[in-house]
Amino acid sequence: MTHVADEVPLTLEGKAPKTLGVLDQGALWANLGVSLLGFSGALFLLNPLGDAPLSVSAALIAVVVGSLIGTAMVGLAAVPGTQTGQPAMVLLRGLFGARISYVPTILNIIQMLGWGAFELWVIAKAGSAIFPSVAYQVWVIVAGVLTTALTIWPLGAIRILRRYVTVGVVLSLLWFAWFFLTRAPEYAGGSWTAFAPAVDYVIALSVSWVPMAADFARHSRSSGAAFTGVVGGYTLAQVACLGLGVYAVAMAGAGAVEADATSVFGPFVAVPLGALFFGILVLRETDQSFANVYSTTVSLQNLLPRVDRRIFSTAIGVLTVAIALIVDVNSYGAFLGVIGAVFVPMFAVLAVDYFVLGGSRGWNTAEDAPSRWSRVVPWALGFVAYWLTTSTPTVPQWDAIWVSVRDAIGFTRQPWMNGALGAAIVAALVTLLIGWRRRAARR
Repeated sequence: MTHVADEVPLTLEGKAPKTLGVLDQGALWANLGVSLLGFSGALFLLNPLGDAPLSVSAALIAVVVGSLIGTAMVGLAAVPGTQTGQPAMVLLRGLFGARISYVPTILNIIQMLGWGAFELWVIAKAGSAIFPSVAYQVWVIVAGVLTTALTIWPLGAIRILRRYVTVGVVLSLLWFAWFFLTRAPEYAGGSWTAFAPAVDYVIALSVSWVPMAADFARHSRSSGAAFTGVVGGYTLAQVACLGLGVYAVAMAGAGAVEADATSVFGPFVAVPLGALFFGILVLRETDQSFANVYSTTVSLQNLLPRVDRRIFSTAIGVLTVAIALIVDVNSYGAFLGVIGAVFVPMFAVLAVDYFVLGGSRGWNTAEDAPSRWSRVVPWALGFVAYWLTTSTPTVPQWDAIWVSVRDAIGFTRQPWMNGALGAAIVAALVTLLIGWRRRAARR
């Protein structure tokens, strides 16, 4: 069922090899935590509401708090993958049943395609900042081909990241940090008013990986290695990435970055040897597109478990390239909000069911796993709670609907409320209530 003994099986019928240690997992997630999108995303971190900019200290603390909360969720989502050997969307058969699991699977495929296209877009734009004469389309196609090749040999790609790429990334970040911290203009003003939505934004960046955590953790040698690799590697890298982004935005000018997100790349290329070190980060960005295309592939295998993943990888790689050629990156912030609203409460339901209610003792990932509608209820209520409590703007028409809902039920959102935490708490509590009532009924 596999073409290489220590590679991912070609179909779900093959047994997942356990070859990744804590350094492999840490290197993978550290590289995923450094995103070129994060540099331009620092503008949204600094001013998530558009009219209440944060101070630098408030923004940096929001990065740390949001990263720790988000990566803890991702790390816990990785553990069932290690223990069962199953990818993320197949794990949802145990939570919702096989047929209902198709719904989040399809949502995940859609969001992974979007993320993959965003990554190819940012690779092309960043490459153009170094070599302006190379056409955008050329960058997208080259990055798409490399991404697809990595997806064919995913475990080999992770080993390459650990052995070679991570060192170059660390050196590049240190190089840029040195110049930015000594040369960036002082960022004056700002307040703590938008601290909660800033934390929401950072959590959304992190938990966007929840639906794929088990895809890689199922190859981990232990649950501890998977959890430590996620939380340690991703947290450190995301804090460094967004922190650098704050200073890069200050150097490029917030107005310039707001008009053109790719203008934030200018300060990186402008420092001495900047083109070289920024080129390393551009090349490394393919691990982001690789992770998204690979997870799209194994998500499709939940629907069609006996199809060779190489066929899916090739088809998804081509489709992602096609999307990247016409993608509208201006919807990036709204895209993150939707992801958080869907997958944060779903993770909370899974975590409570698996770790608290004893689901881990008999997690059923068979193709005929029976439907569990009782788990859909807390997921749906968590989704509602997210939109009632979040203050992060997305699509105006969608946000207006939830303003009307709040008015209709007499709910007043407080400035300290956080959409991701609100969704997780509601989903977790309702799951606990349903589980305890069923236990009491059986007695």
